[in-house]
Amino acid sequence: MPEDDGDWRDRLDILTRDLHGEAELTPLGMVIAYGQLVAALANRARMHELWQRHPEILDQQIRAPVIVLGQMRSGTTRMQRLLACDPRLAHTRFFESWNPVPAGKRLRALDDRRLRGWLALRAARWLNPQFDVIHPTRTAEPDEEIGFHNIAVFGSAYEAQWRVPGFAAACETMDTRPVYGEFRRLLQTIAWLRGESGGRPWILKLPQMTQDLASVLAIFPDARLVCLDRPAPALVASSASLVLNQMQVQSNAVDPHWIGREWLRKVALRRRRTDDARAGFGGPQIDVSFDEIGADWRAAMRKVYRILDLPLLPEVEQRMARYLARKRHRRLADHHYSLGQFGLTQAEVEAAIAPTRFVR
Repeated sequence: MPEDDGDWRDRLDILTRDLHGEAELTPLGMVIAYGQLVAALANRARMHELWQRHPEILDQQIRAPVIVLGQMRSGTTRMQRLLACDPRLAHTRFFESWNPVPAGKRLRALDDRRLRGWLALRAARWLNPQFDVIHPTRTAEPDEEIGFHNIAVFGSAYEAQWRVPGFAAACETMDTRPVYGEFRRLLQTIAWLRGESGGRPWILKLPQMTQDLASVLAIFPDARLVCLDRPAPALVASSASLVLNQMQVQSNAVDPHWIGREWLRKVALRRRRTDDARAGFGGPQIDVSFDEIGADWRAAMRKVYRILDLPLLPEVEQRMARYLARKRHRRLADHHYSLGQFGLTQAEVEAAIAPTRFVR
């Protein structure tokens, strides 16, 4: 059996110090933070107990995953959900990301994960209706694996909600391979609970992976990379707007200019680390721009399928078209933001973030 990544305790200590000393949480924010951390630790306990009872879980195959790689707000969600229209590919659903393991011991007979996911979404929409515009999702829809990082007490699962600079620095400087080793085991757990044979490649999507790509590729050396990008000014402004939306729910002392500076720094760091890791990776990878998908999504997806060794079937293309039609229908309001709102200028952003070195 794999050993527990004991470093999560150190990260929890740093995070809780920042929550008390830096985040300036409201009473509601403190309740939300407490609830998230308790839920994360409960999930940790459940997953290790399950692995002890069923060591065969860790024999589950995770073969040649398709990693949708891109920063926050670069179009990764749209790409992931387009690929998830193909039944030949596996994907993580929202309730599985945040609740990978059922609470009871009878597992498939009493699987409470959907209910817990549904309740979490209802609470999130009640507390923050605007987030459903920024990142709409549903209980059983494809979603990113950010819940895995929540369980690991790691990364943007927390950084995008609270002002926690000490925690962010710890996550940026640590060896992240144990986190992604655990990430792989959680995928194996979900596949085992589904009764999957391991034959379908998994679509993975998590913006944090741009920061940790070298570790991700060490754990998934046979991955295929679908790399999303967007012009830096729009990327930074949209990322900062998402973080502002999250922080305002939990703190009355939110500084948009601090958010702008911090996420300009984060986007620049992630760009450098992604380019460095991609330069040393010999596997299949392809670049698709945010605007390219918006202009002609069919041509963009045909390009992506060339590295997947799969034909883009007409029935899959029809499912993709239906998904995009639903996506347009769901758009309840425009998501407005600007660099100036965060104390930044276009020239400042373009000077800090070099264009990606890759065009494939």
